[in-house]
Amino acid sequence: MAGAVDEKALFERFSKRYKLAGSELLKQIERSNCGCDYGSTSFTTLDQVKNLGSMLSLGPKQQLLEVGAGSGWPGLYLAQESGCDLTLIDLPIEGLQLAKQRAVLEQLPGSIRMVVASGAALPFRAGMFDAISHADVLCCLVEKLSVLKSCREVVSADGKMVFSVILTSPGLSPADYRRAVACGPSFVATPADYPDLIDESGWKLVEQCDLSASFLDTLKLMRGNELRHADALEDLLGREETIRRLTRNESSIYGIEQGLIRRAIFLAVPA
Repeated sequence: MAGAVDEKALFERFSKRYKLAGSELLKQIERSNCGCDYGSTSFTTLDQVKNLGSMLSLGPKQQLLEVGAGSGWPGLYLAQESGCDLTLIDLPIEGLQLAKQRAVLEQLPGSIRMVVASGAALPFRAGMFDAISHADVLCCLVEKLSVLKSCREVVSADGKMVFSVILTSPGLSPADYRRAVACGPSFVATPADYPDLIDESGWKLVEQCDLSASFLDTLKLMRGNELRHADALEDLLGREETIRRLTRNESSIYGIEQGLIRRAIFLAVPA
């Protein structure tokens, strides 16, 4: 029950964030942090996204599904660059509304559709998608295995999935694991290591890459930007949310520097 309550609170926070994402202040901070201004809530930078299209073998007529798409980063960028068709799914409709506005503005070459749905129960036919991506989504959900299994059901036999995630470091003592969970996102704890979850859900792990160093750089840049604009952020977001953001960044920086948490990207194909 506690997990469900926490997920609901996180959902509500994301919804409020997307409602304000059009503000010039948040766009300015996001451009400095990640090189984009889509209203993103992940830590995916423009440099990282530029590699995703080739990892997923995207091109015209390819079908890309972005799970937990939020306001459309990086899915809209990948669709613009590759010409693929794009489906965005998420539960907060406010993020998808932003994504729709951006898609119209950028006149994407392929088709695009938005679906309000859970990643743990994807409402699509088996084998429908050539590629699936999700950015820092699983660390915000309890049902990690269900999401991975649902993605496996809707990908084609020769499809691919790429996802980034914040996770606890391997080999921690019980005490350090508790510290890691306290430093990370709300649902950073996992029932098993990600390679095991990938295998259990019917995928085969092809590649994994540690992004912790660049994640730390992004966090420090974000902390500096948010401290410089703290007064303006408080006017926009309120004191409680501004303090939460600053505290979250400090906690994550500590976790990375202490080797308690890390960020990684995984590439998998159907087993």
